[in-house]
Amino acid sequence: MACDGPGNVARVDGLSARDPAFSRALRQRVRGEVREGEPLARYSTYRIGGPATVVLPATAEDVSVAISAAHEAGIPWFALGLGSNVLLPDAGLDALVIRLGKGLDALRQDGHCWTLGAGLPAPLAARRTAGAGFAGLHVFVGVPGSVGGGVYMNAGCHGGDWSAVVERITVVDATGRDRVLGRAEVPFTYRRSGLDGNVVLETVVRLRPAAQAELDEQIAEMFEWRQRGTPFNQPCCGSVFRNPSGPSWERTDGPRTAGQLVEAAGLKGTRVGAAEVSPVHANYIVNTGGATAADVRGLIELVQRQVEARAGVRLEPEVKLIGARGEYLGGES
Repeated sequence: MACDGPGNVARVDGLSARDPAFSRALRQRVRGEVREGEPLARYSTYRIGGPATVVLPATAEDVSVAISAAHEAGIPWFALGLGSNVLLPDAGLDALVIRLGKGLDALRQDGHCWTLGAGLPAPLAARRTAGAGFAGLHVFVGVPGSVGGGVYMNAGCHGGDWSAVVERITVVDATGRDRVLGRAEVPFTYRRSGLDGNVVLETVVRLRPAAQAELDEQIAEMFEWRQRGTPFNQPCCGSVFRNPSGPSWERTDGPRTAGQLVEAAGLKGTRVGAAEVSPVHANYIVNTGGATAADVRGLIELVQRQVEARAGVRLEPEVKLIGARGEYLGGES
């Protein structure tokens, strides 16, 4: 994949992708669309986020070109999939936002291996592969988010995660150069891939054949559980807190998951502004209408304080809190 496009991008004073000169130069280099002052709430499952310059790549090469252009100009960038599991700032981003979606949503089969584009919705990948009689991705049928974001964050549910099926990953680094990583080169851990500073373009997964009736039954059960037990009828990011490790997780009685600990602290229905701890599932914070990132962060902090005071457990966010330059706040990666 070519990492350089025609034209040059001059270094921009202030190091912000919001500079119109940067946007004009970028338009000359990418085949996709460049939008200035685009509300990021449109790209967030929380429906929260201020304005930014957003590039909508038409091809994988556009991602390399956009990152290369930002690197040359000294401008930070931030890759965004379907916008789940992130809390974007109210003031927007100075970073260039690279939104991975159509154009990077390939789905191809080669025997037991499937190639998945980063912009492909994970639930769609789950249904398509399960419909062909393959298990492994079917656990993601009710989980919002893209393939690229799921791999990058090593998302998981129902006892499975991306690390269990990945064979190799194509990534673009912070200078715009692409490379292919085998599974052994990716340092997956719980809810992390170790791919900091890279954008996932494509992943190849190895799945196992399974009986269609069994897959259909499992998918129906998981989807029904999601519909009944989680508040996906309201804007949210998915699970807010990681399940804790240590004594609270190892105990066999009493609250042990993040949601159980929040519920045991009596916090269901607690609000800060228009952000609310869901009465349906305590590990979800929902936007009841007009919530801000400040509301959500304030509620996260309140929950952390009260759970720690009651149970002696410090809950760590699973949702990624994003700063103005696209950085993960609080050292999260």
